Parts: sequence; structure tokens; C-alpha cells
Amino acid sequence: MRTEPTWRIPFGVLALLTALLVYGGAVARIVPPLMSGWPVLAQLPVYALLGVVWLLPLKRFLIWMETGRWG
Repeated sequence: MRTEPTWRIPFGVLALLTALLVYGGAVARIVPPLMSGWPVLAQLPVYALLGVVWLLPLKRFLIWMETGRWG
């Protein structure tokens, strides 16, 4: 159990917010021109997948924020 503050948590939160803004901006800028002619129901699974993909590295990142180790 941690008894003193660590720099990893505020840094990790800022890094996560920055990464999400960059990822969201990239998805919003790159994907719509590629799928502009697709029907809405065909676009739905792509956006759903892209909305979940950012969660994949999150567990290891949160472990690093708490422990300082990546696993």
C-alpha cells in the first residue's frame, strides 16, 4: 500500500487525457473521409470498434500509474 504521493498519478492522468484527445482528433479527422459514402449502419461497427480500441492498453497504463511497473 502506498503511503506517500507519487508523480506518476498526476502525470498519468494528464498523459491519458492528452492521448485521448490526440486519438479522438485523429479518428475524427481521418475516418469520416474514408467512410463518407457508407450507409450509417455500416459506419456504426467501425465507430464502435474505434470507441473501444483505446481501452486495450489502459489496464497496463493504470498498473504503471499505481505501481511503477508495466505488468
